[in-house]
Amino acid sequence: MLPRRAVLAALAVAPASGWATSWAAEPVKPMQTWAFDFGDDKAAPGHVRVARDAVYDPAVGHGFEPSPASSVVGGPFLFSIAVPEGDYRVTLELGGKAASDTTVKAESRRLMAERIVAKAGKTATVECVVNVRTAALAAPPPNAPGGVRVLLNPREEGSYDWDDKLTLEFCGPAPAVRRLRVEPVTVPVVYLAGDSTVTDQRFEPGASWGQMLPRFFKPDVSVANHAESGETLKSFLFEHRLDKLLSRIKPGDWLLIQFGHNDQKANWPQTYAEAATTYRDYLKAYIGEARRRGAKPVLVTSMHRRKFDAAGRIVNTHGDYPEAVRAVGRETGAPVIDLLTMSAAFYEALGPADAWKAFGDGGKDATHHNNYGAYVLAECVVTGIRAEVPDLAAHLLDGLPPFDPARPPSPDTFVLAPSVAHSTEAPRGN
Repeated sequence: MLPRRAVLAALAVAPASGWATSWAAEPVKPMQTWAFDFGDDKAAPGHVRVARDAVYDPAVGHGFEPSPASSVVGGPFLFSIAVPEGDYRVTLELGGKAASDTTVKAESRRLMAERIVAKAGKTATVECVVNVRTAALAAPPPNAPGGVRVLLNPREEGSYDWDDKLTLEFCGPAPAVRRLRVEPVTVPVVYLAGDSTVTDQRFEPGASWGQMLPRFFKPDVSVANHAESGETLKSFLFEHRLDKLLSRIKPGDWLLIQFGHNDQKANWPQTYAEAATTYRDYLKAYIGEARRRGAKPVLVTSMHRRKFDAAGRIVNTHGDYPEAVRAVGRETGAPVIDLLTMSAAFYEALGPADAWKAFGDGGKDATHHNNYGAYVLAECVVTGIRAEVPDLAAHLLDGLPPFDPARPPSPDTFVLAPSVAHSTEAPRGN
């Protein structure tokens, strides 16, 4: 078993490279399957024994990530494995000698499983599928336009979403992992294209619905979240983000598209798209590119900003953009998930007095969300998938209860284990 306090105490004194231990680091040879044993006993057959203070080293290919929580007893911990770009089935045995309560996140805080409880001496097995990508693009032919890399913004540099590792985060009241197995897999992929309200937010306390979505799917589908803060339909294209997504998408995959918060800004002249014309044309281009590759596009209207009128009703700050999304859906036959309408029901159910509890920066931010708001909006998206995308709904976890946006869980009782990384910097866009 590897309880978090043992890991964190070791990391607090471990050097940046090497190990202050009598256990020798065992490099992982290139293989199709990676298997690790974190227990105190002899490693299970076919598993690599992992020392408690084995800090990640590229030369070794696996190890724990140093973090701000490394000196705090009871904090979460992260483990990375060097893997090629692709989708991976992750099988975890969570638990050990002591009782455990573990929430698992991947890459930049993608929620994979929550509150996995195991009694003392027992383990619970969890499977999930994690998408791993880098910013690299295949070079275009001679004299052809294009790029060889996604144009990441400075805040993305160093993100676990864009490196050559599969990173898992174990957090919660008492996280513990006994064994870990990782193997490449080919499964249908749900690609997400969007802005700050969709992206994998790297830092607590911010969050977006896209990084909560994996928690609601069976381990027979992958979620690849390419959304990024501040993006528009135009910038997503010009920065080669769409190129990257399209380079990986395949027949049978889905592409969920949600833009609008930033496209509507006429004061951003290089990326502004008018609702009645260019915004619709760009949406149609995304739909056409997905369909040309055999994938299935799904449109998502932007959720509301938090703005109430005197009667306690949400005010639309998106103008004609949501209706433009619906119109393109009707014209092209692409399904539309109406997150705008569901978010209004959600915010109004909380009312002006409590709706701030779903938003970032202690409610000072009226656009971006915290873990609670992002989780509930992900449930709204799942509700839309059930209603509008039945072939994708078949991959949702069995037994998920129906969700009514007008009857959300209380923000005062919502609990999601926090991650290591924190920042007070606001996301790009508004």
